[in-house]
Amino acid sequence: MKKYFEFDKLGTNYKREFLGGLTTFLAMAYILFVNPATLSLSTIPDLPDSMRMDQGAVFTATAIAAAVGSLIMGIVAKYPVALAPGMGLNAFFAFTVVLTMGIPWQTALAGVMVSGLVFIVLSLSGLRETVINAIPSELKHAVGAGIGLFITFIGLQNAQIIVNNDAVLVGLGDLTNGNTLLAIFGVVVTVILMVLRINGGVFIGMVITAIVGMITGLISPPSSIVAPVPSLEPTFGAAIENFGNIFSLQMLVVILTFLFVDFFDTAGTLVAVANQAGLMKDNKLPRAGKALLADSTATVIGAILGTSTTTSYVESTAGVATGGRSGFTSVVTAGFFLIALFFSPLLSVVTAPVTAPALIIVGALMVASLSQIDWQRFEIAVPAFLTIVMMPLTYSIATGIAIGFVFYPITMIFKGKAKEIHPIMYGLFVIFILYFVFLAA
Repeated sequence: MKKYFEFDKLGTNYKREFLGGLTTFLAMAYILFVNPATLSLSTIPDLPDSMRMDQGAVFTATAIAAAVGSLIMGIVAKYPVALAPGMGLNAFFAFTVVLTMGIPWQTALAGVMVSGLVFIVLSLSGLRETVINAIPSELKHAVGAGIGLFITFIGLQNAQIIVNNDAVLVGLGDLTNGNTLLAIFGVVVTVILMVLRINGGVFIGMVITAIVGMITGLISPPSSIVAPVPSLEPTFGAAIENFGNIFSLQMLVVILTFLFVDFFDTAGTLVAVANQAGLMKDNKLPRAGKALLADSTATVIGAILGTSTTTSYVESTAGVATGGRSGFTSVVTAGFFLIALFFSPLLSVVTAPVTAPALIIVGALMVASLSQIDWQRFEIAVPAFLTIVMMPLTYSIATGIAIGFVFYPITMIFKGKAKEIHPIMYGLFVIFILYFVFLAA
């Protein structure tokens, strides 16, 4: 085992790897509870049951997808990078695809599966470098920042800190409301934990908020702590059964968005973790193909089980900071996700005020990519800004991406830089124009 994971070469041991894996799990364990709440649209009242995914099934799918993805990443790619259904992509799945576009969640899962299959093809071929290089880095960072704002907006709504206002669309909510005060308490506690650099700050913040909610009577205590693993039956295989429903322009845009965000989010995360762990060689990522293959395979498996896109987690840097250096760190994290399967009763205490702080804080972390955009170049600043701001304003990640990608060729052409635009960007320009025409029809 030590020889396979190259402990001696990496200067690590079982204790460091175990602590790294545990730290990574604690840093990302919040997804076990946030993902079922998001995909079931639990914070949206008066929806037909057919639009809601079963929370128990999504909980199980989330844990298994995270465990399988982390195992593949650890054993095949040998990176200390853990995987789980991604924040942002789950919000896109639930709030844009299902709630706004009206696409059944079963068809949306089929779209996730297809995006994963395309990702596998890109990972096995030399096309991945072409795709990565085709899209300007500023637009990649803009997408990340825009998703961060979108997630934060959803969190503020769930906490009822931001509410509907007929005069100006949105306004400040009732800050004397018990649940709103609980959410604000959760935000403050989580921010303090993050400022103090406490590993697993987001997860610990959720635990403290839930406990305070139960003490104050705002949250009902769970009937038990441990229970049998919830059945996957409500969601398992729906992606395969609904494969035939993905052949439309609307679903093409959805699949492209799933693929685009996952592809670049994964690449960015892998580089960040590898840099911190000292695994980069001559500014290149060793075994990059295997790492991308692990991510894409996990997405396909997760979709079949019943969850949105599974992706690499930047929270893996917490495990690396604790000492994790090899793929064994990810194997340990996978083990904790499997153990977590037996704690589904805790889902009942994870209400909107408990998940809202996690959404708000994760969104704040994602917006950090704004610093990577060259705002002095107007031809870049405009499409980047529109990408970012239109995601929360239109309540759609796909629309934000589409608007930014439409404006990019326009600004670059009139700046006299048409030759710098990759042909793939021209292709996306046409697809997104057709997307808007389709929406208006």
